[in-house]
Amino acid sequence: MNEIRPITQSLGKLDMLAQIERKLLWLASWMIHHANHVRPNVDGMKIGGHQASCASVASIMTALYFDALRPQDRVAVKPHAGPVLHAINYLLGRQNVETMRDFRQFGGAQAYPSRAKDGAEIDFSTGSVGLGIALTSFSALVQDYVRAHELARPGLPRGRNIAIAGDAELDEGNIYEALLEGWKHDVRDVWWVVDYNRQSLDSVVPDRLFGRFEGLFRDMGWRVVTLKYGRQLQEVFARPGGCSLRGWIDECPNSTYSALTFQGGAAWREALLHDMRRSRTVRSIIDPLADEALAALMTNLAGHDLGALTEAFSAAAQTDQPTLFLSYTIKGKGLPFAGHKDNHAGMMTLEQMEAFRATHNVRPRHEWRKFEGLDRPGDVARFVQAVPYAVSLSPLGRRLGAAAVPVPAALPQPRITGRRMSTQTGFGEILAEIGRAQGESAALSHHIVTASPDVAVSTNLGPWINRRGVFDRHVREDVFRDGKLASAQRWGTNPAGQHIELGIAEQNLFLLLGAAGLAHDLYGARLLPVGTVYDPFVNRGHDALFYACYQDARFLLISTPSGITLSHEGGQHQATNTPLLAIVQDRLASFEPAYCDELAILLRHAFEHMQKPEGSAVWLRLSNLVLPQPDRALDAVQVIAGAHWVHEPAPGASIAIAYQGALAGEAEKAFLLLREDMPEAGLLAITSPDRLYAGWRQAQRTRRLSGAATSHIETLLAPLAPGAAVISVLDGHPAAHAWLGAVRGQRIMALGPDRFGQSGDLASLYQEYEIDCAAILDACAEALVGR
Repeated sequence: MNEIRPITQSLGKLDMLAQIERKLLWLASWMIHHANHVRPNVDGMKIGGHQASCASVASIMTALYFDALRPQDRVAVKPHAGPVLHAINYLLGRQNVETMRDFRQFGGAQAYPSRAKDGAEIDFSTGSVGLGIALTSFSALVQDYVRAHELARPGLPRGRNIAIAGDAELDEGNIYEALLEGWKHDVRDVWWVVDYNRQSLDSVVPDRLFGRFEGLFRDMGWRVVTLKYGRQLQEVFARPGGCSLRGWIDECPNSTYSALTFQGGAAWREALLHDMRRSRTVRSIIDPLADEALAALMTNLAGHDLGALTEAFSAAAQTDQPTLFLSYTIKGKGLPFAGHKDNHAGMMTLEQMEAFRATHNVRPRHEWRKFEGLDRPGDVARFVQAVPYAVSLSPLGRRLGAAAVPVPAALPQPRITGRRMSTQTGFGEILAEIGRAQGESAALSHHIVTASPDVAVSTNLGPWINRRGVFDRHVREDVFRDGKLASAQRWGTNPAGQHIELGIAEQNLFLLLGAAGLAHDLYGARLLPVGTVYDPFVNRGHDALFYACYQDARFLLISTPSGITLSHEGGQHQATNTPLLAIVQDRLASFEPAYCDELAILLRHAFEHMQKPEGSAVWLRLSNLVLPQPDRALDAVQVIAGAHWVHEPAPGASIAIAYQGALAGEAEKAFLLLREDMPEAGLLAITSPDRLYAGWRQAQRTRRLSGAATSHIETLLAPLAPGAAVISVLDGHPAAHAWLGAVRGQRIMALGPDRFGQSGDLASLYQEYEIDCAAILDACAEALVGR
C-alpha cells in the first residue's frame, strides 16, 4: 500500500473540514436539484432524491472520510446519503461530473450506492434497509478468517468495517440477528455510526427507543458512544442555568424538538419561556440571543459538530472493540425544511435553491466546480489530497483482487457408480474427498470455507468439518471428545478451522456468504465459500440472498433436502417455489442434478465459475432421495449447459419425457413403459432450467442484434417433430418448465407440485401431487390423444 501522507495541521483542520462539509452539502443538494429541476425529464416520472437525509449526515461523513478513515477501512453508507458519497468521491478525484449530472439517470450515478453500477469506489451496496449495516459485521468476521488463514494480501493492515446508518434502519430485525452472531464470534473492528435525526419516512422516532438500543448493544459487548450535544451547548450547560436548560432539552419530545427546529428561533424562545420564564439563570442565557442565534444554539447537536465527531472517532480508533455511535443530528440541517416531519422526500423549490446558492457563494454555471464558493479553495484542495483515505489501495482503486485458485480437471471423489445414494450424500462425500486430497486439490481445499445455520450435519457437511475443523478466533475444546463420549462429530474450534457455524438465522448465512464472496476485492484473499441450508428456508433468507447477488458476491449455495420428496417432514419443509427463485435471480447460476455423476461435474464447474470475471454465484438444489447410481459417460458441457438426452429421440419423434432432479426414477419407469408403444420417444435430463432459459434468451438477443445463434435447448429439442409433446416433471413448481413449449412451438405438459405439501409416505405424496410414474403416463396419453 502506498505511504500515507501526513496532514498539515497548521492549516487548521477543523476549518478545512468545515469548508469540505459545506461543499458536500452543496454538491449533494445540487445533484438532487439538478436531476429533478434542471435536467429534462423525458418520461415525466418522479425522479426523487433525499436532500434532507443527505444534510443530516454530511457532518458525520466529512469527519469520517476526511479525518478518521484509512485506505483499508470499508464503509457501508446509508442508502439516502448516496449523493454525499458521490460528492466525496468527486472531491477525491474518483468520480466525474458527467456521472453526477446523470444522477438517477440511465448510466449515471445510482440512487443508492452500488458496487456493480457505481464502480470500484463503493465498498458495499446499500438500498435494502438494514442489510448493509449487518454486512459490515460479517465482513469483519471474514477479515478475521482470512488473516487467521494467512490468505489476506500481504502487508495490508487490519481495517475497520463501518456502517453509516439511519436511525429508522434500526427497526430492521436482521440487524439484531447479525448483532447476536457477531457477539458469538467476538467480531472486532466494527463501527456503526447512527445518524440519529429521530425522523423516519412516515413519522418521528419514538422517544424511549434509543435508551433500549444502548443497553442492548452494551450487553453484546459493544462500546456505546452517545454524541448528543455540540461544544457550544456544552459550554452553555456549564454556566448558571445550564443544567436547567439541558434538563429541558433532554425531556423535550422528539416530535416537539423537530417542530421547533423547523419553526425557528421565535418558536424556541416561546417554548422555553413558557416552561422556564421564572428562571433568571436560564433567561440570562437566552434573552441576549437574537432569534437566529438562539435557533443555532438549540440545534447545536454533536452529530453536526466536527470537533466532537473527530474526537470521538479518534478515541474509538484506539481499540478494536466494536463501537456504536449514537450521533444526534437534525434531518435537513442547513436546508429550509430542517426538522419538518415531511421532509424525507422533500426538495428545495427553485426559489429556495437560489437562496441556498447565494449562501454558498456559488455562481451560476459554476455549480459543479469542486471548490467553488469556498474561502480557501487552494488550501482545501491540498488538504483533500493529503487525507489518509485519498490513498488508493491498488491500481483498481479500492478493489484489491486475487488470483484464481486452480481447480483440478476432475475433483477427487468417492466411488459412485453402482451405489444407491442421494445427491445430498454425494455432495458430502465429494467435499470430504476434497478435504483429504493432496497436491492441486489440497490447494483448492485450503480456500474453501463452509457455513451453515445450525444444519451442517443434516446437510452432510459433517465429514468435511471433522477433517477441516470449526473456525473461531479462540480455541475451544470439544467437551464430548475430551470426555471420551461417543459422537460422530468433532466440534472443537480454533483459528485454523474452515467451517463457520451460525445460529438458526438464514439471513445471516447469506450475509456471511456475501461478505466471504467479496473477500478477493476487500482483502485480496480468494475464498470459495460454500453455504448449506434446508431448501425451503432459502425463502426465509431470500432478501439477503438477493442482496448478496446484487453485490456480485461469489459463493456456492447448497439447498438440501428439497421438495415433496421430504415426505414425512410435512408441508412447511417442502418448498415448491425454489426452482422459480433460481431462474429469476440475477447473478446466480442454478442447477439441480439427479445423480451424483452430474453433481461431480457441477461442483467442479461451480468452483471454477464463481472465480471468473464473467462468472457468478452458483446454487445447487439437492435431494435426500436415494437412487441407484448409473454407470455412464456424460458430456460435461451439456450437463453444465442445462440438459442432456439420456435416450435421444428418433428424428421426427412425437413425444419425449423430461425430468429434473429427484424424479428421475419416476420418469425413467414411465419412459420404459412409453417406449413399448412409442419406441421413437426420448428421455431428457434437465440439470438447469435456469441455464437453459438464460441460453435461449441470449440466443434471441443475438439473433435480433447481430445474426445467427442457436441455444442449447433449441438444439436439444430439434429432433422432435414440430407438434411433438414434451411431458416434463420436477419436484417443484411446474412453471419452471412451462416455458419450454415456446422454444420450438412444441406442446409442453409440465408436472410438478403447485400446492402446499403435507406429511405422508413417498408413494402417496407422488400420487396426490401427480408426479409419479402413473401421472406421467397419463399426461403422455392425454398429449397423444390431443394430437
